Amino acid sequence: MKDSLAGRAEHLSVNGRDYSWPQRPVVVVCIDGSEDAYHERAVADGRMPFLERMLERGSDLRGDCTMPSFTNPNNMSIATGVPPAVHGICGNYFYDTATGTEVMMNDPELLRAPTIFSVFAQAGAKVAIITAKDKLRRLLGSGLKDGMCFSAEKADQLTEENNGITKVLERVGMELPSVYSAELSELVMAAGVDVLEQERPELMYLSLTDYVQHKHAPGSRAANDFYAMLDMYFEKIDALGAVLVITADHGMNAKSDGGGTAQVVFLQDLLDERLGEGASRVILPITDPYTVHHGALGSYATVHLPDNADVPAVVAGLAAEDGVHTVLTRAEACERFELPGDRIGEIVVISERNAVLGTTPARHDISDFKEPLRSHGGLTEQKVPFLVNAHTGTLPAGHRLRNFDAFWVGTSLAAGQSLTD
Repeated sequence: MKDSLAGRAEHLSVNGRDYSWPQRPVVVVCIDGSEDAYHERAVADGRMPFLERMLERGSDLRGDCTMPSFTNPNNMSIATGVPPAVHGICGNYFYDTATGTEVMMNDPELLRAPTIFSVFAQAGAKVAIITAKDKLRRLLGSGLKDGMCFSAEKADQLTEENNGITKVLERVGMELPSVYSAELSELVMAAGVDVLEQERPELMYLSLTDYVQHKHAPGSRAANDFYAMLDMYFEKIDALGAVLVITADHGMNAKSDGGGTAQVVFLQDLLDERLGEGASRVILPITDPYTVHHGALGSYATVHLPDNADVPAVVAGLAAEDGVHTVLTRAEACERFELPGDRIGEIVVISERNAVLGTTPARHDISDFKEPLRSHGGLTEQKVPFLVNAHTGTLPAGHRLRNFDAFWVGTSLAAGQSLTD
């Protein structure tokens, strides 16, 4: 159907889901690594007064992120509105069996579904995507021929041709922050408010970094300071008349014992002992260019086994190891977690809440960590906030709220529709 006034579609279909054309801006903020305890403690400590007021009139929900609970698969699920089985991005990193190489999953050619942003932009919507780290920019901007897409990490290198904007640092009055800083996320928020006020995009996506969450627990001074900063920008976005949806790509947990020693299950060492050195290949999909955060230690791994491996025996053996929560075959993992089977190994391993998975000690240097290890990737980091500055009403019967429902919820509310329409 067409809107007789604007000549635009009232609804657009993206990857099999219908989205309403928004009558006011929709801003989705993905707070990287944000479990609900962060904003709850900040509110309780009086550091997020706007969010406290917002949730009294809005919606304070919880949803599930996709598995594995890592950055790239969840950002792309939010961007496409579907799980990794559809869009294909199942980690930050994977083993390409066709080429025999380990590959960073930041190339748009690896994406198997269009983004909500590209489809709306093609239909005439103004779209703005601002991410903290540059590793996500190319994926999020896939297929976006007209629109704004840039990373705070490269905010000093923007061009109109490549990013749809220039001079962001001058516009917001900030210097380029370190990639390992809370200020990188603040630059995303400041730029987002500026773009919202000046350009009024129909859709805006702001994706932050989990630098603070990897280092600081909920309720700590540094965490509360960070969320107080976010609260200030949330209030500005709300005042500019946007529908605001706040969610996360994953949660975060301590991965150390009471003395601060990291609890690591070294899978490659275990498998080398059982199957022979180099017979198997452990892939840690948390791996990305920013391992200073986590030392490439997360709570999810996938394992490629030799053709003659006794898969049930390997599954049973790893499941009995201390620190291991769940071990699944490829078929089981694909069914349970909606994963693309050709991009994972024969088995998937998930650690317990306070443990992580590694390959062998020599490949993980966390000797310079000043704080005990905090990381993510497992089932215990799957629950995420889903906060909206408007009342969502009742969800459709049987609907499991996911972080990748963010734009579906936001556009419905911005079109004046209930979620059950």
